[in-house]
Amino acid sequence: MKMIVAVVRDEYAAAVTDALTRKGFGATKLASTGGFMKRGNTTFLVGVGSAQLDDALATIRGACPAVQPAQGEAKAPRAAEEHGATVFVLDVERMLKA
Repeated sequence: MKMIVAVVRDEYAAAVTDALTRKGFGATKLASTGGFMKRGNTTFLVGVGSAQLDDALATIRGACPAVQPAQGEAKAPRAAEEHGATVFVLDVERMLKA
């Protein structure tokens, strides 16, 4: 089993919620702020079986396109391209429902 922790830009939170729900994935949604994205964001916790991992990641990726510069705006050099989400995948030893 895997735990996806997806830190999503607030502007994509509704799209991620809708996409995960359409695909039948359950998620816990937390309002969050943090330094590495430098703005308000939403953190999703999604528990999936190993066989569902790629589908869940593709679902999140599809709802969070890369952030493009405004029309006519030059893209500033960056160490990494800015995206709509930062995603961590963790191994889960056990899950219990009480």
